[in-house]
Amino acid sequence: MVVEHHSQSKVKLASWNVNSIRSRIFNVLEWIEIEKPDILCLQETKVIDQDFPISPFEDIGYNVVAHGQKSYNGVATLSKFTIEDSIKGLPNYNDNQARYLETTHVVSSKMIRVANIYLPNGNPTPGAKYDYKIEWMKTLKNHLSKTLRNEEIFIVVGDYNVIPEEIDVYAPEKWLDDALFKIETRKEFRKILALGFTDSFRSLNPEEQQYTFWDYQRGAWQRNNGIRIDHILSSPEADDIISEVYISKDTREKEKPSDHVPIVSIMNVD
Repeated sequence: MVVEHHSQSKVKLASWNVNSIRSRIFNVLEWIEIEKPDILCLQETKVIDQDFPISPFEDIGYNVVAHGQKSYNGVATLSKFTIEDSIKGLPNYNDNQARYLETTHVVSSKMIRVANIYLPNGNPTPGAKYDYKIEWMKTLKNHLSKTLRNEEIFIVVGDYNVIPEEIDVYAPEKWLDDALFKIETRKEFRKILALGFTDSFRSLNPEEQQYTFWDYQRGAWQRNNGIRIDHILSSPEADDIISEVYISKDTREKEKPSDHVPIVSIMNVD
């Protein structure tokens, strides 16, 4: 008896805060060669758009959209698919920092919408930087709530600078007053989830204590003193087709590594 399998194409989408694309270009290219992501969202590129190193990525088959600024912040999205359109900057927020990039990708007969975010850190708290973080999160929630109404495959990835739960930090008691773990921060994050998003890593790995960031100081990597702050949030339509999410820790072992590592999702797109 011949069993016919419905053909599915797997799409690999990854997010990585590279902490300067020009400093880490070789690490990024090496990782791409191993992992072969179809869509790769980068944060903290730290370069104006004209100076973003597009050629090395175009040479290996990626379309590139960058939204950057000098020396700080910056996001860029690489895609093996046609990028239909892009939104640079968080809608309805007058932001002089490059932290939001939304793109739509044509995958076979489907459209995948991807928001690539670098959410403000917010420290020190209290203060203007924390106020900016909370205001940014509220504006993000309002924008995402409108976008969700389109009922698309919609994925919001990036460095959220949010530790959602105690399982996501090596020593929760040390972080209670930190902008990444303050209860107000976590409440705003939960409000975004309550719109209908799924924290895809936690959904598929409910018991796993895994991290995406280790400080350069105090032997954090060697002691596994990490935090999980890079997230993949998926709309119901995206959640339905995501079969796997994992954290790619090996990059933290490299020479001159970023302090973040990639997080990867696998989607089954008919």
